[in-house]
Amino acid sequence: MILKVCGMKDAENTRRAEALGIDMIGNIFYPGSPRYVSERELHFTPKRAKLVSVFVNPSEEQVCRIVSVVGSDYVQLHGTEPPEFCSSLRDKGIRIIKAFPIATAEDMQKTESYAGLCDYYLFDTKTSAYGGSGKQFDWEIVKSYTGETPFLLSGGIGPDSIPALKEFKHPMLAGYDLNSRFEIHPGIKDIPLLKEFIQQIK
Repeated sequence: MILKVCGMKDAENTRRAEALGIDMIGNIFYPGSPRYVSERELHFTPKRAKLVSVFVNPSEEQVCRIVSVVGSDYVQLHGTEPPEFCSSLRDKGIRIIKAFPIATAEDMQKTESYAGLCDYYLFDTKTSAYGGSGKQFDWEIVKSYTGETPFLLSGGIGPDSIPALKEFKHPMLAGYDLNSRFEIHPGIKDIPLLKEFIQQIK
């Protein structure tokens, strides 16, 4: 099961998180986020974990520039990027995680037009912002998903979520995305809290 820790800002904090055995590290390149970093601020290259660069409605030029500079393994698109945008990036050899804000079963239907264009989907809580709300949506909605693209479950997952995560089953569930509920403050993760969660979930 993939464990992704998103919204990392500090190199030493990120190094300590990676040492816990996480699989993906997310850096947010969206200026509207309290966890925003620029490519000039990023001073950490993972030894084992995959590096995920997160964007909200970027230009293709911006994505390609940052992928080139930081060596992204994946690009996570967290805005309203259309399928054509994903297709164009994919044609350039860029691996894609497409996020979908979820509140109702109708929101799940939006994944259909992205079939075959993304490596993973990410299902997050629908809010007025773009992720990082610390709020959980109704995971029962995800059970209506019948696509073939594997997904990461996100939105309000915290230390107390382990029983619910162990009960949640779906054939395309690939992993979990952790963020705001493991923070000391935005962009800095509580390493002992992460360690305890990882030990229990694995």
